[in-house]
This record gives sequence, structure tokens and C-alpha cells, in this order.
Amino acid sequence: MFDLPKYGEGLCLARLGALLAKLGVDRERLQRISIAVCGSNGKGSTAAFTASIGRAYGLRTGLFTSPHLYRFNERFRLDGEPIGEEVLNPLLTRVADALAEVARERGEEFGAFEAQFALACVYFQESACDLAVFEAGIGGRYDPVRLLGAQVSCVASVDLEHTALLGSSLELIASDKSDACAAGGSIVYGENCRPLRDHLAEYNRSRNVEALYVGEAIGITGATIVGARQRFDLQIGERNYVGLETSLLGAFQLNNAAIAAALLSLWLKRTQPDADASRAETAIRSGLSDARWPGRLEMISNDPLTVIDVGHTPDGIRQALAGLYAAHGATGWLLVLGASRDKAAAEIVGALAPQFETIVCSSAHHKGAPADVIAEAARATNPRADIHVAPTIADAVRDARALAQRLSAKIYVAGGLFLAIEFAAVLRGGRAEDLRFF
Repeated sequence: MFDLPKYGEGLCLARLGALLAKLGVDRERLQRISIAVCGSNGKGSTAAFTASIGRAYGLRTGLFTSPHLYRFNERFRLDGEPIGEEVLNPLLTRVADALAEVARERGEEFGAFEAQFALACVYFQESACDLAVFEAGIGGRYDPVRLLGAQVSCVASVDLEHTALLGSSLELIASDKSDACAAGGSIVYGENCRPLRDHLAEYNRSRNVEALYVGEAIGITGATIVGARQRFDLQIGERNYVGLETSLLGAFQLNNAAIAAALLSLWLKRTQPDADASRAETAIRSGLSDARWPGRLEMISNDPLTVIDVGHTPDGIRQALAGLYAAHGATGWLLVLGASRDKAAAEIVGALAPQFETIVCSSAHHKGAPADVIAEAARATNPRADIHVAPTIADAVRDARALAQRLSAKIYVAGGLFLAIEFAAVLRGGRAEDLRFF
């Protein structure tokens, strides 16, 4: 799987449909059990919340997400557990053989994400899943999740990302992500999609798609942080859920939790119209409380307090920073900063550097922009900051911990997924070089 290019040639839908047929995937059943999760930020957390609610309801639940953080197996979960090697390896062989055959027949090259999507479909089918939650890769119109034909989906948030593929405006990007939903289906939109609702109403009209928005039909009130948990009240239509809790921090996670609760409610309404409302409420309450999703404002050390976040778009980074301050206070932090060389490094640095007096600039082993380039951008946006350059993540761990001890400071690691995960791996005694990403 790691030997495939990240993306295949051109549009993937036809060849991927042929691959699913070759693998014997029952597309009608796949449609019935699937929920598609799209969005610029928050897809992974939303998908994890949704799957957790499904498990709490008693459904055998599959979850397909990307990217993985530490191990490839994390992308394919059954009832919360990553796929085991003894199941994964034979599936990889089957998918690779079928993929090679279809590629020869069609004269096209597959991408890694397409192959992983197909593997997830087979795995969830053969595991007899009642519910399968799929996180989109990019967009929705031409993303593999389009082939689910899901009648329940979401756009968790919208931001200017992958503009070369999705379009240069929020309207175009939201439209693309909306197309993961089948005609006659329901889409739950996150709160930051609300300014686009007039456009989306017209865009979805001919497909008879129902739209629900966080902040309108879905309401969040009474949000507080108690200890390491968030509490809030939720209204979905005429149903009220008082005193819900989650351990995932930040206002953006309440948006994601609300979307997940609405997704499962809508899915049950379609698949189990006589479902007991009190049982569904118990599942929402328990599923949100039990959900775990590493890398999102994750505390990885208490001494000193060290928090990582894998967000890598400017809007996602700003939301995470607000969540950090709300959960752990706004003062006494030093920042470990970096960005991937294929991301908008200047915007990422601009969203973070002005907020910190002490900054350690570093470079991830995987795709990291050079540390001195990050430092130059940090100085430009915050000339008053005390800037340190740590060329490698191992240097960053050593220097940040030494500075934190000297300054009695807390450590926040942000700017990119690879930076955050490598920092956590090295802090725990591993090596950045041993991690494998696409």
C-alpha cells in the first residue's frame, strides 16, 4: 500500500467501482449501513464521535479514517479497535491482486487512498457491520466516499484548502463536499457553514437534500469545562439532551459532537424508524462521553504539561488554540512550531507565533519545512518573541523541555500533523524516522 502513489490517475470513480465489484462488495448493503463524514476540519473527530455513539447503541461499527498517526492499522477500526495484522495482511493481498487486475484491464493507475477505501469496504462487509462510518479524503464529489451512496452525511466545517482540486471559494468547496450525499439524503452542516446556507439551499434543491445546521436546527448551549471534560446541552429538532460530556476539548469539538449526534439520529430514523428514543439518547450520552481521538489537543505529559495538536489548516489551528486556552489557561506557554513544506507555512506560523513569547522552531522528519525557514517566518510575525531553532524533532524535545523547566512553562506543539506526532513519539522514547506516513 505504501508503494502506491497517494492519488491515482484522473478521476477514480469508475475504476474504483470496478474494483469494488471485483472484490464482491455489496453496494446496496454498503449504502444502507454507511455514513459519510466530510469537511475541511473536524472530520476525524466527528467520525470518531459517530462511531462511538453507534457502538454505544449496540451496533457492530466500522470506522475508516485517515491519516493514521502512529500505525497504518489505525485507519480501519471495528468496534473501536484497529484491525489486527492477522486480518489486515490477507486483506492487503486480496485488494492488491484485484487492484492490479482492474488496473491492467482499464489501463489506469490506482492511488493509495482508493485501495484503502476498498479494503475498508471489504473488511466492514466481511465483519458483518451494522454501521460503517467513512471519513472522506478530499472533498466529496470525486472522493471515494461518493461511491457509498450515503443517505446521511455531513460537512463538519469549510475552509480554503485543496483549492486546486476543490475550487477557490468557500461556496465551491462546500458544494464539492455536499456531493458525497445521495439524492434524497440528509446533510448536517457545521456552524461555520451557516453563512453559505442560501447558496447550499439552491445547490441541493434539485437533489431533494435535507440540510440541518449547527446553530439552527441543532443547538449547543451551556458549554463549560470541568476538569479535563467539556459539558454542554444539545438540542436536535425537538429533542433535548441535557448535561452531555466529552473529553475532547475545544468549542470546535462541541460542533463535531453535535454533528455526530445528529448523524446517528438521522441514520436511525432512516434504518430503524421505530427505534426507541430513550435508547438513542443513552447511546448519544455514552458515546460522546467515551469517544477518544488522539492528537487533538492531546495531553501527552504532565511534567511539564505538554499538549499536541495535529491541526494543519489556519482555521483549524486558530480553533485549537482557543480550545487550548479555554482548557488549560492562556498564559505560561512556550510553543514548539513547525509546518509541512507542502502546506501554507506562512499562514500557519502567522496564526500561532504572535500568541507566544517563547518559540522553538523545528522540522519534522516527514515533509517538514526547514526549521530556519519557520524561524524566519516567526520572527517576521512576532519580532519580540524569544526564537530558538531546533533542526530535528529530537532537538525540539530536548530544548523545549529544558526551556519549560527553566521558565516554569507549559509546552504546546502545533503547526502540523507530522510535527506533533513525531514529537509525541520521541518524547515516549521512539524515533521520528521509524514512523511511516504517506
